[in-house]
Amino acid sequence: MDTLTPALVMLAFGVLLVTGVRILARAVSVAAPLTDVLPHAGGLPPVEHPVSRFHVRWYVVTMVFLAFDMEMIFMYPWTLVVAQKGPAAVVEMFGFLALLMAGVLYAWREGALRWT
Repeated sequence: MDTLTPALVMLAFGVLLVTGVRILARAVSVAAPLTDVLPHAGGLPPVEHPVSRFHVRWYVVTMVFLAFDMEMIFMYPWTLVVAQKGPAAVVEMFGFLALLMAGVLYAWREGALRWT
């Protein structure tokens, strides 16, 4: 229990801090939240309900984006150590990129990137 004490103290401090800030925000707020105002896009009136469902193709595009986002997250540290690790690191990165390219080609073949 002695090793968990600092973590529990930090957790309690965080909970108290968040609770205190929320109470302070309620106490000093000027007006109640506006519940009857509709959301707008660039000043135009909304054309659909704000909680409407997205088309399924957006999920596929999101997955392709996340794949390339993960690629960048792994490539930056790789560029820092590739000279130290040698040719094995280059081969591993090309294998990783080939796997990502296979995913993109699959999405393309299935028509996930077609907008018509």
